[in-house]
Amino acid sequence: MKNILVIDDDLDTCNFLRELFEEQSWQVITTQTADAALAAVQRKSFDLIVSDINLNDSLNGIALLKHFRQISAPSKVILISGFGTLETAIEAVKEGAFDFISKPFNVQEIIATAKRALAASLETSETEDLNQTKFASGLVGHSRQMIELYMEIARVAAYRSTVLIYGESGTGKELVARAIHNNSPRHNQPFIAVNCGALTETLLEAELFGHTRGSFTGAVADKKGYFEEADSGTIFLDEIGETSPALQVKLLRVLQEGEVKRVGSSKSTKVDVRVVAATNRKLEDEVKASRFREDLFYRLSVITLRVPPLRERREDIPLLALHFLKRSCHDTGKRVSFSEAALRKLREYEWSGNVRELENTIEHAVLHTRGAIISEDDLPVRMRAVKPHEIHAANSTSAGFSEINVFSDLPSMDEIERRYLLYVLEAVKGNRTRAAEVLKIDRRTLYRMAERFSIKLES
Repeated sequence: MKNILVIDDDLDTCNFLRELFEEQSWQVITTQTADAALAAVQRKSFDLIVSDINLNDSLNGIALLKHFRQISAPSKVILISGFGTLETAIEAVKEGAFDFISKPFNVQEIIATAKRALAASLETSETEDLNQTKFASGLVGHSRQMIELYMEIARVAAYRSTVLIYGESGTGKELVARAIHNNSPRHNQPFIAVNCGALTETLLEAELFGHTRGSFTGAVADKKGYFEEADSGTIFLDEIGETSPALQVKLLRVLQEGEVKRVGSSKSTKVDVRVVAATNRKLEDEVKASRFREDLFYRLSVITLRVPPLRERREDIPLLALHFLKRSCHDTGKRVSFSEAALRKLREYEWSGNVRELENTIEHAVLHTRGAIISEDDLPVRMRAVKPHEIHAANSTSAGFSEINVFSDLPSMDEIERRYLLYVLEAVKGNRTRAAEVLKIDRRTLYRMAERFSIKLES
């Protein structure tokens, strides 16, 4: 019988997790305060501890984690987070957290994560080398997708393995690469970023590997390449899928032999460089089409990370918008804020250019607004022309049902169900137990419905 301790200041969450874990034939104890949790751990050993990070108590989840390591070292700890940052993830992993569970809950994810934690070795700690590293990140977002990305960065940062980052243009792949470098033992060494799609093949080769005097027209002196400049640090190869087959052969040699040869030279130079590459292409398809070397693909993809597009994490849009607004106000000296209508437009837009497009849009709005409030009219024309559609996950459940005309746009049955769930949650002021009673479903079904419709349940 596995013994599990659940810590959350919200009674409904405690009861929900108890029911979920007891269905797996695990023995569960729940507590709602840090003191009760510490007392429980001192009385009894647990195979797994699941704790909310943001406890409304004297100690938060990470502070508790530090105490647990002293009292009950063998226990695996999973932290619950309704929001988070890369810094939080790094600190949690550094202190020994096994993983995060994000709110709103995904039932299958909770069980799978708990089973992995229970099956994990009690002796290994894959992140000990992070103890002496520093935090640095321009990444912004509290969505489940971003929290999972933060945890992946925290896990892989300490090692020298190559990393391949997938993501659409504008999602922030270079920020992820920099976060990996800044939280690694190499953080005091160079970080060199190269856009492989912005240079011709000949110029890119000379820039990457360097050249000798007279090796080509204009080569008036010996010059180090980016790999030599990045020695002991990290090189970020953006849009690696744009490289030619000939250049791919030379990149493969660097990864295999750890040495580079300048253009026009027969001498090889040893380099110690961690390679992080990124692409907006599906490299597996490029390999099948013989446009990308299979051996280089496997060398690059020892670790793979995916940066989600903005449309998959709409709940982060207001947070990102405010982040860019603050920056633009600082740069321009203006003091402005968003109207609700402008924020609604931002949430509804599809953002094919992702975070970069959002950043440029906010800068445009700040420059064009004539008052203290950014309205819909201050947004680019392409956004004002977008027809409003469904309220996305970023909208809080406090949006009254009176604002939603149920049948005016001939919604699907799923959409009607989603709107009715929002209406009930508004009517019961977010009380999950009462909402489940009104809907005549259990709390697990309520969580599944909320997760299916990307509705964040209030704590």
